[in-house]
Amino acid sequence: MSTTQSTLFEEPAGKLGPLASRLRPSSLASFVGQEHILGPDAPLAMALEAGNLHSFLLWGPPGVGKTTLARLCAGTAKAQFYPISAVLSGVKEIRQVIESARVGLSQGLRTVLFVDEVHRFNKAQQDAFLPHVEDGTITFIGATTENPSFEVNAALLSRVRVYRLRGLEQHHLVTILKRALAAELPELHAETKILEALALQADGDARRALGQLEIAADLARVEDGRKTIDQKVLEELGQGSPRRFDKGGDAFYDQISALHKSVRGSDPDASLYWFVRMLDGGCDPLYIARRVVRMASEDIGNADPRALEIALNAWQIQERLGSPEGELTLAQAIIYLACAAKSNAVYNAFNEAKRLVDSQGSLEVPNHLRNAPSALMRDQGFGDNYRYAHDEPEGYAANERYFPEGMTATQFYRPTERGLEGRISEKLQHLRNLDQQAKERAKL
Repeated sequence: MSTTQSTLFEEPAGKLGPLASRLRPSSLASFVGQEHILGPDAPLAMALEAGNLHSFLLWGPPGVGKTTLARLCAGTAKAQFYPISAVLSGVKEIRQVIESARVGLSQGLRTVLFVDEVHRFNKAQQDAFLPHVEDGTITFIGATTENPSFEVNAALLSRVRVYRLRGLEQHHLVTILKRALAAELPELHAETKILEALALQADGDARRALGQLEIAADLARVEDGRKTIDQKVLEELGQGSPRRFDKGGDAFYDQISALHKSVRGSDPDASLYWFVRMLDGGCDPLYIARRVVRMASEDIGNADPRALEIALNAWQIQERLGSPEGELTLAQAIIYLACAAKSNAVYNAFNEAKRLVDSQGSLEVPNHLRNAPSALMRDQGFGDNYRYAHDEPEGYAANERYFPEGMTATQFYRPTERGLEGRISEKLQHLRNLDQQAKERAKL
């Protein structure tokens, strides 16, 4: 069987294993980070303290301790622990674990089935867990870097709790690095500022931080009779590694959402920060350019029509110059959009019109609005009684109808009083007054 049984109290992997494996904590008390679920009065900690080991999903970025935490939870409950990977395993392996769990249950032992990267399982594979979770044969713990709302079946999701894990903060990683030096690399010396630099480069990922520390240990220089990691070693490791950013994953959509909301919220500094974060993570600038054009229409619209022109120009310049030169124009556009007057009136009007069209079907175009380029079309009444607006007072055909016959005229566009839309609002109100005056004259 491809799964392996283990307990909380198993020995570390030994000197031949990776540093991250050798340093795996052996108790919840030594687990670093995730205080929001493991701290005093936090939900998971309280459940474990009460002996209530339940099925749950651990959702978070790589290297934050999902597998380790699952092991520790199983150990706290004195349960046998079977880890499988959704990349390497299938229904056959699940069935084997279930059989072992039934044997264990007959002997009074609980079983935790841990599935790493559970989002990689298809619907049928995920469904295979359901009856065994429900009847208590197994306690299910899954780990995923993807949003469970989209990647985990609703049936399974309804039977588990979801705990969201966060990227480790710099001080967490420094604690882990210092622990590694003391326990596994006592001959190695590194000042706190060096460890802080390593932690910053790891970007919330403990596995990455410990991997870099191992490489740094190989590159360390002997100074005053001891091996030392200094600034030169850091430079050899290579600074400027991309931050955590999974194209098409949660980090990607979270960051573009943060950029969009910062622009909408008129904060140029936060907007610029998220723009640079996305570039730093490897996002295609042309993707950002397309989203900036969307922002110009959705959140600014006619309050400042120049925003759309500036966004389009920035997109074109990015295409022509490429990176990094073109990115400055995108930054200029983003800052302009953040500072511009805001209006979602066009966005709302468009969506309201779509809803109405969807609900009413294909209504006929009134005859007076049709072109009549042929004698037959003129004989059919096309174009009859059409009022040419340019020939009317103020260039406006007061009280003319442009909607289909029998359909109530509907106001979709409701301009705000911000920016140019304030003037547009005044103009439209004036035209409505002319319509009302024309109606009153027609009654006379």
